[in-house]
Amino acid sequence: MDQPLAGKSIAILVANGFEELEMTEPQRALLKTGATLRTISPEQGLVNGWHGKSWGHYFPVDKQVGEVLGADYDMLLLPGGERSVAKLQQSAHTRRIVGHFLDAGKPIAAIDQGIQLLAIPGKLKGRTLAAPEAIRAELEAAGGKTSEEPLVVDNVTITALGHDELAGFVEQVVKVFSEAAAVRKAA
Repeated sequence: MDQPLAGKSIAILVANGFEELEMTEPQRALLKTGATLRTISPEQGLVNGWHGKSWGHYFPVDKQVGEVLGADYDMLLLPGGERSVAKLQQSAHTRRIVGHFLDAGKPIAAIDQGIQLLAIPGKLKGRTLAAPEAIRAELEAAGGKTSEEPLVVDNVTITALGHDELAGFVEQVVKVFSEAAAVRKAA
C-alpha cells in the first residue's frame, strides 16, 4: 500500500462543536496515506463533535492548543463548526499556530467555517480562498483574494465551502498534502 505521508504529522485544530464529518472524512483518508494525525484543542481530554442538528461523538485530544507549536507539524486541517470556530478565534494560540503555517508556506486545508481561522491580518497576501459571502470582507482585509468557487486549491492551501464539497475536498487534501510531502522529501 502506497503511504506518501508516512512520517508526516498533521494537526487537526478543533474545539467543542466542530463539524464531525469535516474532521473524520479527511482524517480517515489521511490515515490511509500513513500520516500521523493529532487532535489539537483548547478542550482537555475529549472534544465533542457536532453531527447534523445535535451533539455527536467525543474524540480524544492529543494536545492542548497552548502546548503546541506550528513547527511541530507538517500540515494543518481546520474543520468547520460554528461553535468550534468561535472558540478557536478567541485564542491567541490559534492565531499563532495558523500564522506559522501561513508564514512557512506549509499545507493547510480549511472547510466551511474553518476558513475563518485563516483571516489573520497580513498573512493571506497572494492567496485565493473559497469564501462564503459572510466572511469575504474579513478574508480580503487579511490580504486574501476570495473566490465564489466552492472548492479552491491555491498552491498548498485548500479551501471548500461545506458538506456539498466534502468528497472533493478530501480528495484534494490527500493529493495536495501528498504532493507537498514529495516536494519536501526531494528538497
